[in-house]
Amino acid sequence: MTRDQLKAHLEFFGELGVDGVRLESAWRTRQPVVEQESEPELSPIADGVPVFTSQADALQALRAEIGHDCTRCKLHTLGRKQVVFGVGNPNADLLFVGEAPGADEDIQGEPYVGRAGQLLTKIIEAIGLTRDSVYIANVIKCRPPGNRNPEPDEVDTCEPFLFRQIDVIKPKVIVALGKFAAQSLLKTTEPITRIRGREYKYRDAILMPTYHPAYLLRNPASKREVWEDMKRVRAILADE
Repeated sequence: MTRDQLKAHLEFFGELGVDGVRLESAWRTRQPVVEQESEPELSPIADGVPVFTSQADALQALRAEIGHDCTRCKLHTLGRKQVVFGVGNPNADLLFVGEAPGADEDIQGEPYVGRAGQLLTKIIEAIGLTRDSVYIANVIKCRPPGNRNPEPDEVDTCEPFLFRQIDVIKPKVIVALGKFAAQSLLKTTEPITRIRGREYKYRDAILMPTYHPAYLLRNPASKREVWEDMKRVRAILADE
C-alpha cells in the first residue's frame, strides 16, 4: 500500500468516527481459504447424497450446478452477460448479501467491484478484516436490466441458491446490504430505516440489515450509522 492509499484509508476511518486501529488479530479465528478450480473432492456417498470434504468443494459444486449460462429465469434473455456467483472465504464468519449484480459486476463476474464495492471493502477493513476473509454474494446472481430491482419470479428462482451458499458457509453473521436484500431475506416490508441495526436469527446465524454502500455514496452522513452497525458485527464475531 502506498502512502497516498494509506492516507485515504485513514481519512475514511476518520469519517466513520474511528479514533484508532487495532493491530492484534487474536479475535479472528478463521483463515481465508482459496476456492480451488479442480474437481470437487467427495467423501463417501451418504444415503445417496454426496458429502463434500470442504466448504470450498461444496461451493464449487453449487457453482457448477448453476452453470455459467443459467437459463432458469428470464434474465438470461434481458442482456445479462454472465452469472455472478459470489466471492470470498468459503469458511467465512461474516457474509455480506446485496440485491443483485450491477454493470461492473456483470462484466467482471464478481460482486461489489464498482464504486459501492470499493466502499464496502473499506468498511470491511475498518473492522479489522479483509475482503478475502469474508464472503460476498447477492440475492440473485444475474444483473437485471437497467439495474432495476429484481422481480418476484427472479427472486423465487434464484434465492434457493443463496440459501444453499449460506448453509455451506455457515457464517456467524450475515449483513444484508440495503432495503431490497434485507426485505427479501426477512420477508418483510418494513423500511430499512426501521430494521437497520437490529439483530435477527436467520439460518443459524445473526442477520443484521444496514445501509447499502451505494446509498452511503449519495448520503455520506449515514456512514456513522453503518459504522455503529459494523462495530456491533465486530463485537458479535469477537464473542463467538
